[in-house]
Amino acid sequence: MPRLALYSLAVCALAVVAAVISFVQGMWLGVVWVLLAGLASNMAWYYLRRAKAERAAGAGSA
Repeated sequence: MPRLALYSLAVCALAVVAAVISFVQGMWLGVVWVLLAGLASNMAWYYLRRAKAERAAGAGSA
């Protein structure tokens, strides 16, 4: 798994935890954490798909 995808997944997990804590405490700041989790999730998905495409292109040309 690409390093950037792992970092993005870690940020996503931490943002989800922060969102839950914010909502439990009754703060609306959790909405920002949810948005950050969505962004990090999309970044992880992008980096995983990009690595898969690069592997397929490398295997096809060799």
